[in-house]
Amino acid sequence: MRHFLDAMSLRDAGPSQFSRRIERLLWNIGCSFVVNIDGPGDEGGDILARHGDEDWVIQCKWKRRTPVGAEAIDEVALAREVYKAHRAIVVTNTQFSLGAKRRAGELLRLGPKILLWAGNDLMAAFQKLPDRFGKIELRSYQKTAFARLEGDLEHSGRALLILATGLGKTVVGGEVINAHLSRQPADKVLVAVHAKELAQQLERALWRHLPKHVPTRLLTGESKVDDLSGVTCATVGSALSAAKFGYRPGLVMIDEAHHLGAEGQHDELLRVLERSRQFGVTATPWRGDAHDITDQLGAPSYHLGIEDGMRKGYLAQVDYKLFVDDIDWDIVKDASTHSYGLAELNSKLFLPQRDEAIREQLAKVWTNTKRPRAIIFCRTVEHAERLAEMLDQTPLWSGAQAVHAALTKRERQRRLLAFRAGDIPILAAVDILNEGVDVPDVNILCFARVTHSRRIFVQQLGRGLRLREGKDRVVVLDFVSDLRRIAAALKLKRSLGGNEIEVLETSTRSRIEFSDQRVAALMEEWVKDAASLETAYDEYRLQFPDTFEIQE
Repeated sequence: MRHFLDAMSLRDAGPSQFSRRIERLLWNIGCSFVVNIDGPGDEGGDILARHGDEDWVIQCKWKRRTPVGAEAIDEVALAREVYKAHRAIVVTNTQFSLGAKRRAGELLRLGPKILLWAGNDLMAAFQKLPDRFGKIELRSYQKTAFARLEGDLEHSGRALLILATGLGKTVVGGEVINAHLSRQPADKVLVAVHAKELAQQLERALWRHLPKHVPTRLLTGESKVDDLSGVTCATVGSALSAAKFGYRPGLVMIDEAHHLGAEGQHDELLRVLERSRQFGVTATPWRGDAHDITDQLGAPSYHLGIEDGMRKGYLAQVDYKLFVDDIDWDIVKDASTHSYGLAELNSKLFLPQRDEAIREQLAKVWTNTKRPRAIIFCRTVEHAERLAEMLDQTPLWSGAQAVHAALTKRERQRRLLAFRAGDIPILAAVDILNEGVDVPDVNILCFARVTHSRRIFVQQLGRGLRLREGKDRVVVLDFVSDLRRIAAALKLKRSLGGNEIEVLETSTRSRIEFSDQRVAALMEEWVKDAASLETAYDEYRLQFPDTFEIQE
């Protein structure tokens, strides 16, 4: 049986897939941190890893037949200096030339030995690997979710899992895949996603759920392969193309299943693969249209949302403050006599607010938070860059940076790595952190007047909800500019069982408060039906009370 390090598999892998095989090997030999940095400007390093107390830098050299020459040795020597690594390694699927070995010997006089891993070494290493790395211990609700998914797949061939961000939907999905392959080891499994970055992340996440003999691969516009045995993580378009040419996996997992629509590639893929067992996972089942994803996947097999996750102690508690000091009270007086649409009301109701106000409130929270790490969600690329520059000039946040789609992939990756490592104290982000990015140490979130949908709001809020040792609470600062955001916060408050807007500081529960209590009273009156308003369209018109007394 072919596995992820056998000679034929490595030869067919190509350079990008080869580096991912080495990533998987590094996790399997006990590295606690592995990241792929391959790309323009990588300074001779393809992978960074931490093994014990050592930092490693690895140069991956895939060759069809020829041996690796001396230039690779010089490249990794440079990378060792740039990344300040303790150990440098060059790894190839073939062999090393005499010149490469000679150059490694010469450099030994100047520094630590550069390790050379050839194809035969990889085969030998595979034989010594344990069958799995790490051990999956499911929480009680994850065990329940797993059992219900298994039951629905067995009964109808369809299943749907809804777990809030931070509750481990990928963990449960990985266990479903593992269970399927343990029963049907010859089956192929497809994991379909809407973006190649998520395909890459999911492939990595699934490695710890699978025995070492199960191969995995990427199938995207940039990564095309002929062998689709084992588990294939693919973008929907690439998966659909393969399916039309006869690819028939036994099990299909749709990640971020809220992207399913009534028509489109997701829907077509599921129709072509209708004989396959199919299940979807999502943290946010709501869409911007009226389509119901249960049409394709059935009623949720298991559902645990943010409110229940916090109430049961599986997610961090939230200190949520809505800044509404910029309300135009003249518009409040006029609102009941004018039939404003929601978009028009938002544009009139919320006065422009200075970024300096965000900085001032952030500073108050920052100084009272242990080991503070923050993400600020911004409206536009220009806003994120401007805000990051302003924060960088403040000693508290020296090194603050923006992260957004306008940056190169390499630069986005560098900034995210630096943030995870603690070298960047704050990120000003535009959408890029909505899905698929794990930043568990974040304990401050700031919404800088963003006006997104309920789904994106919950995704962004979820960035700070993951528990870690020493972290049980996240502070949220919301500079509101949309009544739907207020409705979402009020719904969260009601779901958590709070009877008052403000909860005493000594409380260990989540608390949601307004900066202006007049607005708190107003919004409780205006936003009676928070559940419908938080998903309302711009044309939606509120039914205002006949009278509302404003207390100055």
